[in-house]
Amino acid sequence: MGAEILTVKISSTQAVALAFVTYFIGVWIKNKVHLFQKLSLPAAVIGGLPLAFILSGLRVNGILQVDFDNTLSTVALLVFFTTIGMMASLKLIKYGGLALILYLVISSVLGFFQNLLGMTIAGAMGIDPHYGILAGAVSLMGGLGTSAAFGPYFESTYGIEGATTVAITAATFGMVVALVLGGPFGEFLIKRYNIKTPGAHKVDDASENKESAASAQLEPHVFDMSILEEEETTDVNGVLKGAAFVFVGVGLGAVLSGYLNTLITLPAYIGAMLVAAIIRNIGDFTGAYRVQGGGLNVVSEVALTVYVTMAINSLKLYELVNLALPLIVILIAQTLLMILFAWLGYFLLFGKNYDGVMLGVGGIGFAMGATANGLANMQSLAEKYGPSPKAWLIVSLVGAFLIDFINAIIITWMGNW
Repeated sequence: MGAEILTVKISSTQAVALAFVTYFIGVWIKNKVHLFQKLSLPAAVIGGLPLAFILSGLRVNGILQVDFDNTLSTVALLVFFTTIGMMASLKLIKYGGLALILYLVISSVLGFFQNLLGMTIAGAMGIDPHYGILAGAVSLMGGLGTSAAFGPYFESTYGIEGATTVAITAATFGMVVALVLGGPFGEFLIKRYNIKTPGAHKVDDASENKESAASAQLEPHVFDMSILEEEETTDVNGVLKGAAFVFVGVGLGAVLSGYLNTLITLPAYIGAMLVAAIIRNIGDFTGAYRVQGGGLNVVSEVALTVYVTMAINSLKLYELVNLALPLIVILIAQTLLMILFAWLGYFLLFGKNYDGVMLGVGGIGFAMGATANGLANMQSLAEKYGPSPKAWLIVSLVGAFLIDFINAIIITWMGNW
């Protein structure tokens, strides 16, 4: 009988500490490697995946097993998705007009077909169809955040082994592919349909840094939904105010989730998102208080960083061994679906114009990775052909928070098939 494997238990506070360490290691590596910057890979992925590989290797070889207590990641999860709900302003949706509603509908349909395609291929290859959802709208339309949230949910609700690992691996693949495809796809559409462009952004010849000047004008903060209003100063009071709104939403959301779960099984953060959206819009329409601002952005970014990095650190990559081929096939098929949808859906339905090109390019970014990827794709084209403010606003609003509401419903609904 072989020797018993050495097991090390990492407490919840130690897991948070390790998450910050690996995150900043990722930041350091990203600053040194230009390719990682070009692909916009998150520092959490760059720093966390090597640790996950090392720990998985030690586990497979019977040397060491590390068990993480990710209790505090659940708190970070709730906080992050509550901030998403806090950004769901009906005033901003109204400002985006019918084009925003149409874009949201098309994106929701795409999320449905991502799941349907994944489930079909998974079933045909003899694995649980839930893996197809994990390599569908969970990881692609949802990105790393939704992957880290729904992975444990699929493991506990449907007994899907390695669900978190599959979802985060697929999300990382999607982020890279989205950035590789986005620019060339936009160039193809412009040349294929002879699209009239507004002209490259003009920068004063005296400017020492033309690229940074263009970027400064064209690239607002991804999670800044205060586009139409003056933003509050990001200071201690601003952060405390944002945190206060968020934790009120988390507390009341727990009550709502408890009630909703008597009717249908939903992820824990759904109640908090709904309550947060109500809090935000009461403030918007009554003027009694103001939710948005730099402080809320800080709370959102910190929570996202903590819980995604903790999820990546604790990945059991050895669970992918038997799923490698089906996962590869599903992701290749998802890439082809994305190209088809960006062409026939986003581009053609929006009139075969420059805004349509930008919406297609931005859609590839956020529907296969993250909102930041979509905006990065649009930025690369804008520097050459000129900006599309309308497309920028629509992709920001839909990708940053609106699609998360609908995507969660689609995933939960199809998970029960």
